[in-house]
Amino acid sequence: MTDTAPLPLRPAQAYIRLDGDAPYVEGRLCSACGARTAAVHLACPGCGGRDTVQPYRAPTTGRLHAYSIVRRSYPGVPVPFVSAIVDLDDGLTLKGNLINVPPEPEALPIGMPVRMVFGDAMGRTDKDGASYVAFFFEPAA
Repeated sequence: MTDTAPLPLRPAQAYIRLDGDAPYVEGRLCSACGARTAAVHLACPGCGGRDTVQPYRAPTTGRLHAYSIVRRSYPGVPVPFVSAIVDLDDGLTLKGNLINVPPEPEALPIGMPVRMVFGDAMGRTDKDGASYVAFFFEPAA
């Protein structure tokens, strides 16, 4: 990784990892029950097993499960935007913004195929000026 590479946004997206300069989402998979989560737990949230949850590289494709069109937000946050819940193809569920689609219900059918993309985290930087990277979803072509 170069010293100018974007940093994973933390703590809100602590599950973004870098493979060289390429970001990816790291999920957690329980070897005992198959439960998947993006959060780090002391025990499996599905079966309670300890030492059974291991990190894995999450897929980048899935389907829109639910959404909300946000029309009012904090100062400096452009609106409207689509806040979405996506079920990835392996069963992991993530929340993120859906981009490159009109923020209108007719453009957002439940079950719509989407893909994960990575980009600038709304211009945020650390104390040294390094940028952060975040994930987003967009309609799959």
